[in-house]
Amino acid sequence: MVELSVVRLEYSNVTMRFAQSGRGTLTAVRDVSFAVHDGEVVSLIGPSGCGKSTLLNIGSGLTAPSAGIALVDGERVEGANAHVAFMLQKDLLLPWRTVAENVMLGVEIQRLPLAERKKRAEKLLASFNLAEFSAHYPHQLSGGMRQRIALARTLAVDPHVLLLDEPFSAVDAQTRMVLQRDLAQTLSKARKTALLITHDLLEAVTLSDRVLVMSARPGTIIDEIAIDLPHRDDPFARRHDPKVNDYAARLMDRLEISRVAIESQAAEGAA
Repeated sequence: MVELSVVRLEYSNVTMRFAQSGRGTLTAVRDVSFAVHDGEVVSLIGPSGCGKSTLLNIGSGLTAPSAGIALVDGERVEGANAHVAFMLQKDLLLPWRTVAENVMLGVEIQRLPLAERKKRAEKLLASFNLAEFSAHYPHQLSGGMRQRIALARTLAVDPHVLLLDEPFSAVDAQTRMVLQRDLAQTLSKARKTALLITHDLLEAVTLSDRVLVMSARPGTIIDEIAIDLPHRDDPFARRHDPKVNDYAARLMDRLEISRVAIESQAAEGAA
């Protein structure tokens, strides 16, 4: 567990509505409030369609909420924020750029001097054991390697907050565990703050300081579970802790409540 200190990311009474053509308005999330502190990793879980990705879009400035506010370092998010980095399920590497050039993309947009860009890329690629592939192109690499490059690119901009939208869902189970370890070690060593969306309950428990559970749409926070386990920087070690299964079972119970709610809503709509 990290010691709570400075609030890096905060959602205050956030509601998001979307207009539907000919069908009125859809409320994706309703009255969501929570904070993520400096150096903390928080996972966000919930049923599909409950608004998890919408919250990340709001936190990154890609979407403005219908009501409420999101803040990064105490400042209201109004458009793209240089202190926030976003990593998605797909690596989205540019095929015409080398590995090193892909890692440098964000800092190139930030207009850092070339020497500094290269220095950051070299350091990150070395930390992920990818230095020998710096001149390769994405099509020459495995899916796991591409995701590690995407993570390096995310970290290259030295963000205060990382928003991670199921970043490892597209890789096989063995590669996923390696990537989880790489992420955990990197976040711990650099003391980065992260908000992670995942459908993998073990991933949520082994990577996080806290797990927030969302209800069915319109999504809101229905539970907050503090993960009181050592070795947040080593998910392999955490997986062997007998308390992991207890936490996963508790999360499963909360998700079951959401599933029943979804089925009840569907039944009412069909009646």
